[in-house]
Amino acid sequence: MSSTPSGKGAQAPPAVELRGITKRFPGVVANHDIDITVAPGTVHAIVGENGAGKSTLMKTLYGMHRPDEGQIRVQGREVRFGSPSDAIRNGIGMVHQHFMLADNLSVLENVVLGAEGRHGIGNRARAKIRELSTQYGLGIEPDRLMEELGVGERQRVEILKVLYRGARTIILDEPTAVLVPQEVDELFDNLRELKREGLTVIFISHKLDEVLSVADEITVIRRGTTVATADPGTTTARELATLMVGGELPVPELRESTVTDHVVLSLDGVTVRSADGRAVVDGVGVDIHRGEIVGIAGVEGNGQSELIEAIMGMRPLADGRILLEERDVTGWSTLRIREAGVGYIPEDRHRHGVLLESPLWENRILGHQTKEPSVRGPWINKVGARADAARIVDEYDVRTPSIDVIADALSGGNQQKFIIGREMSGSPRFLVAAHPTRGVDVGAQAAIWEQLRDARAAGLAVLLISADLDELIGMSDTLHVILRGRLVTQADPTTVTPEQLGSAMTGAGLDGADQSTEGGTDGADGAHRHGSEGGA
Repeated sequence: MSSTPSGKGAQAPPAVELRGITKRFPGVVANHDIDITVAPGTVHAIVGENGAGKSTLMKTLYGMHRPDEGQIRVQGREVRFGSPSDAIRNGIGMVHQHFMLADNLSVLENVVLGAEGRHGIGNRARAKIRELSTQYGLGIEPDRLMEELGVGERQRVEILKVLYRGARTIILDEPTAVLVPQEVDELFDNLRELKREGLTVIFISHKLDEVLSVADEITVIRRGTTVATADPGTTTARELATLMVGGELPVPELRESTVTDHVVLSLDGVTVRSADGRAVVDGVGVDIHRGEIVGIAGVEGNGQSELIEAIMGMRPLADGRILLEERDVTGWSTLRIREAGVGYIPEDRHRHGVLLESPLWENRILGHQTKEPSVRGPWINKVGARADAARIVDEYDVRTPSIDVIADALSGGNQQKFIIGREMSGSPRFLVAAHPTRGVDVGAQAAIWEQLRDARAAGLAVLLISADLDELIGMSDTLHVILRGRLVTQADPTTVTPEQLGSAMTGAGLDGADQSTEGGTDGADGAHRHGSEGGA
């Protein structure tokens, strides 16, 4: 390990240096001649649009890919990683956007899994976890079951996992994507504590206001190469957005009202029970009208997923009814619901959105295998599916060299854009949109919001579920809060703030904001966005 002398004594080498990193895949150069220097004991943010190469770069640093060219140095030493185990041995850990935790295990069991040799699996490991939790202000007890923890706590368990393995540099991939504002504040407090203890954090995010609030330095990547290093003290979100995508920072907003009196989807006392008999969705009732976006805000794990799966025919109802334009579709299969004109943007694109090992043109067929252009008579219409996949790639700016590329080769944001393009095809009557802009850049956000606005103006009814409270407030005509499976509050999206909404999501109420308590209130009587002022 080398050091550079200075007038104030020995200067520590960079925690991480990437020099001339290039990574190629068949038909695409994901990273080209990337240079990044990360100072020790800092939070270094990396921002860029979808497909810019951020994830590939971090997977290379974490040993999941080998660079074709360039050099990686850790604390002044050149390293070559053949696997994540090599990266971990060199003090680098990574917290992925999709948590890798087993709900049926305890915190201790999740943390020690795969690292049993460090402190055993009993009291020594328990003591070490408590020590790390206290040292870094994580507030996690080792004997709690994972299924009892909220999203923010789960993320802290993931951080505990990498700390337990001795990480001194932690890569966080989109760490705030599923957190409410209060949990974001708690996470940032944790990151500042990590800094105070001398650890280094590499922070990947699309939320530029958050990047500016927590980062010490920002690297901007565009089209696979570094284009700028910015000081958050002198840079604005608008300037970062311009560096990333060459345009203005988008704002979620609906403009004039397009809500009609025609009810497209009606949920009437919908109740869903878990395997142990608990009501995970409890008597939900709401009407969604043609030309209306109804938003539901809630901390993840409060029944949103089960409600979506019930609407899509993936879970049975214990009680209540689901009506699609006055037709009782309760108990219908998912295929039949899809054929009736219901589009579906899933919250987990890897589980329900794409087949990762299949090419894009085959993914165009997924969920639409009984409709044109996917079929011709009883046969798959390969020509039609390929042509429409190419149209989606073009219209939705999906960054891919070919529709024959497998979905897994695309960045998460480009996978999301393809899913949205597919689901908006065929003019659905009703759309379930779960976290539609999760993991996408500011340019893609703007395009997705515009597509939703245009479809709403054309009469589409939308159920919007999102962890992005600005998106929920800006893109909802009617806004509900779900807590423990019940709709507990209706907020006015023209006046409520993200902080008030976040407070309501945790059961503390709307803190004086305009609100109404759920109970027989349907969309026709609720506060439609913009009311009658200048309506369509």
